[in-house]
Amino acid sequence: MYPSYNKNQLARRNGQDKPEIWIAYQGLIYDVTSSRLWLKGMHYEHWAGQDLTEELLDAPHGNEVFSKFQIIGKLD
Repeated sequence: MYPSYNKNQLARRNGQDKPEIWIAYQGLIYDVTSSRLWLKGMHYEHWAGQDLTEELLDAPHGNEVFSKFQIIGKLD
């Protein structure tokens, strides 16, 4: 079972306010801190610290990219 985090807690892990860089997708929160594509909390026009479920619809990749990252919690 994963710990739960609310949107405010997720928002603080945006690569600016705290050193962690987290994103949410389909109710799960992933730690993307180690990804060079998320430096400073930004990946193309997307910011970390938020739910990116809807944005993935326009991405050139599918949800398989999340298999590279650790799930650290679930979004309440």
